[in-house]
Amino acid sequence: MKKNKALFTVLFVSMLLLLAACGGNEGAQSDGISDEQTYNFRVSLVTPPSHGWTVTAEKFNEELQARSDGRMSAEVFPSEQLGSEADMVQQMEIGSLDFGFITNAYMSTRSESLNAWFMPFLFENLEEASQVRQSEEAKQMLAELESQGLVGLDFSFAGERHVLMKSGAIEDPSDLAGKKLRIIGNPVMQEFWTGLGVSPTPMPLGEVYSSLQTGVIDGIDIDLDALVSLNLQEIADDLTLTKHMAFPSVVVMSQEVFNSLSAEDQEIVKEAMQAAVDWGVEDAIQREESNLAKLQDAGLTIIDNVDTSAFTSVQEDIYSKYSSNEIINSFIESNQ
Repeated sequence: MKKNKALFTVLFVSMLLLLAACGGNEGAQSDGISDEQTYNFRVSLVTPPSHGWTVTAEKFNEELQARSDGRMSAEVFPSEQLGSEADMVQQMEIGSLDFGFITNAYMSTRSESLNAWFMPFLFENLEEASQVRQSEEAKQMLAELESQGLVGLDFSFAGERHVLMKSGAIEDPSDLAGKKLRIIGNPVMQEFWTGLGVSPTPMPLGEVYSSLQTGVIDGIDIDLDALVSLNLQEIADDLTLTKHMAFPSVVVMSQEVFNSLSAEDQEIVKEAMQAAVDWGVEDAIQREESNLAKLQDAGLTIIDNVDTSAFTSVQEDIYSKYSSNEIINSFIESNQ
């Protein structure tokens, strides 16, 4: 009788353990496959909340949620909240940051072929420049980033570069001689403006308003979206639509984070980002028109008929120097 009682106790405890094991995996599907993983990614940028790149990043969040049935989302951190661009890239390299919209100006200091986008006067307009993001050369530029622990996903455009002056319209390169012009710290931009007799002055975007207002700089090389986002029309009088360079950001993802995703989730991320950037390109083209209208309403003197042939010698010097890179050379030949 005692033996039977002991056997019954063992069987009863075993049954309880079995039931507990089954009940502890409430998320399991009937075929034994666990529920799909959820993700809340982080996306970092230097641009303010209203800027086109930031809005495109927000669109990525929408696309991501829709395509993943809510399993994936993205929180956007504008205005260098997570550090400088160098900090952002370093964080992505080690996997502590998921995505970044990093200016081509910074990324080209890490990968020479990206300087192709800064070849002066290569594109007639923003629409033409944005179409080239699907070119073979653009894909090669993105592929080169793998060696840095990054997955190059796309290029997002903010607009063409123009010249805003606190006072004094620029109608000829000679008008720029000796002027202190804020530029982004990039070798091509440095050489372009130095060749035109300008005193290039690199500085963070957040310092531009006060520097222009107080006369630390005379003007700025800028796209219209950043100009309006920073309200520089409040303290400047003259805008020259030089359209001298395209200005993309390089949309990158941490390779470590990308590799941690399933093949299916990797595809969702890539498709969501492409859809967001496609939307962002169209938004950027529309912003060029609406921003120009805002600046006209603000009373800026706008010069839009500059003879770009006056810049030819500097343009040719830069083409010649950077054509030693095969990707840049092919990029120039394909788009001239």
